[in-house]
Amino acid sequence: MAALLDALAPREGYTRSLLDGVRFMRANQPLGRTPVLYEPMIVIVCQGRKRGYLADRVYQYDAQHYLVLSVPLPFSTETEASPEEPLLAVAVRLDMTAIADLVMALDSQALATADAPRGIVSTPLDPTLADVTVRLLQALSSPIDAQILGPGIVRELCYRVLMGAQGGAIRAALASQGQFGRIARALRRIHDDYGQPLDVGTLAREAGLSVPTFHAHFKAVASTSPIQYIKSVRLHQARLLMIRDDLTAAAAGARVGYESASQFNREFKRLFGRSPGEEARAMKWAFSLLPATRIEDIAAAH
Repeated sequence: MAALLDALAPREGYTRSLLDGVRFMRANQPLGRTPVLYEPMIVIVCQGRKRGYLADRVYQYDAQHYLVLSVPLPFSTETEASPEEPLLAVAVRLDMTAIADLVMALDSQALATADAPRGIVSTPLDPTLADVTVRLLQALSSPIDAQILGPGIVRELCYRVLMGAQGGAIRAALASQGQFGRIARALRRIHDDYGQPLDVGTLAREAGLSVPTFHAHFKAVASTSPIQYIKSVRLHQARLLMIRDDLTAAAAGARVGYESASQFNREFKRLFGRSPGEEARAMKWAFSLLPATRIEDIAAAH
């Protein structure tokens, strides 16, 4: 896997593959704890090590463990890598429509699980899933193989994950009933409408829960309060607007729903460790060093 990925991901950051929804990750140097916003995805690390931090929990994903996020989550990551042994990983976006088709095709008894669903979990990488990953990387090394074989291998990879320890959380995120499913819908609503006015009372009503119950279940899934989650999503999106669309801090803050520029600047610095202007300049400089990489991919990788 490492040899295949080394060729497929020649530069740092994210590299888009020949298949939509699959990206390669590479880091040639260690990176300290950094705020990130991950969409629902499977991350399989073939070399190096990453740690994810969410509230008081630490999730390690390396050559022996893979990570699955069944809902979009802002958290922080730390990367162990070096020029001699770079971090090499593949990230597969979870297409929830395709996952729903898989769930419907499987016998409900085969999907039974006693584990409480969670939004993020790291799990040991078993030989079967490792074999699927190798075949996916081999297919993505050839345009014709990627087109003909790639979608089927991605479906198989999702099936293997669905049948594993992570499956309960992913199925719950699709469910229209159940507390986890209700919170998952609220998370998607926040990501779709982060620039619009959002209040906890409305989100709770849409989920069919009282405000206290909504708070409790939201924190169980996202490990943070609804208000803090909304704030984090808005700040990540504002960061992307500044480096991708060259918006000023004031314009980006207003676009994502901040009415006060001073509040936006203060909360941005608290999350990212530097002012909006400093962060935008640093990210644009990083982008200028990698002309073949999209700004969204640089921002996501950091």
